[in-house]
Amino acid sequence: MYSIYDYVRSGLVFANNMMRRRRKKLTSLMIYSTTSCQSRCKHCSIWKKPEEHLSLEDIKRMMSSRCVTRHTVVGLEGGEFILHPEYDEILGWFDKNHPNYTLLSNCLAPNKLIAAVKRHRPKHLYISLDGDRNTYLYMRGRDGYDKVIRVIEECKQLVPISLMFCLSPWNTFNDMEHVIKISKQYGIDVRIGIYGTMSFFDTSKELIDANDKDYIGQIPPDIHQTEENYDFVALYDEWKNGRLQLRCHSIFSELVIHSNGDVPLCQNLDVILGNIHKNTLDEIFNSPAACRTQCRYSRECNQCWINYHRKYDIILLRSLERVLPKRIIT
Repeated sequence: MYSIYDYVRSGLVFANNMMRRRRKKLTSLMIYSTTSCQSRCKHCSIWKKPEEHLSLEDIKRMMSSRCVTRHTVVGLEGGEFILHPEYDEILGWFDKNHPNYTLLSNCLAPNKLIAAVKRHRPKHLYISLDGDRNTYLYMRGRDGYDKVIRVIEECKQLVPISLMFCLSPWNTFNDMEHVIKISKQYGIDVRIGIYGTMSFFDTSKELIDANDKDYIGQIPPDIHQTEENYDFVALYDEWKNGRLQLRCHSIFSELVIHSNGDVPLCQNLDVILGNIHKNTLDEIFNSPAACRTQCRYSRECNQCWINYHRKYDIILLRSLERVLPKRIIT
């Protein structure tokens, strides 16, 4: 899933960000560029929001920030990014100016998406698939299963693809197993996430019940093909039942931007560091106030198990375990 280069690069950025808090660099920047979405998901209500977009000029201004380097992986999503009125111009700009970008999609507009992948050069394509045909319809409110399969078949030779599975109250471990089998069938990657509360998406407060004594036993054996996925899913049981306190380090190196320009501390908390329409991204991310907020929540917060943040922390922890004594890590 990740190369040795990825681990080394992330480690170097993390070390810089710990020692130079006012000159932090981003390993990842996720841009929620639009609220437009044709899906009707139970686990996300962004489709109920008024239509709102970050413009290409907004994005160019963000990308000129010092905290964004050529190694920063930029994710373009929404909503459904391909519905952004300037999606083609934005992709063209990234092709020329920051080719280290990825594209996320629900594949409900397959013709448009396939054409965009052929016309542009995203580094990676992430596709949402949360179960079999029936589960997809139930969970996402649209009959899009065959469209996902079509995009995989037509794009897997053009761009690296990852299936994005989200374990939620509306699907099961059997659905996880199904998605893993699809990934193996087509020889593509799979990334496992767990549903959590995210204010931008107006998600419900209903979380997965991890009190089942056989929670670990239900995890499909095939998940072991990637240790990051297994650790993330297995440790959810420990976190949800109050047996795991893990500091959040991702907020020093990863950032998201909302379609209205807000820059939150993280995906879970409704703590806003600033807005790009009022200040530059460098001023927002590396200001003294932001540094104090990041340090405080890194020490004190243990409130989520969101994929974007917690996988970073788990990978960091596992990497340190390979080279340092447990006492120092603790």
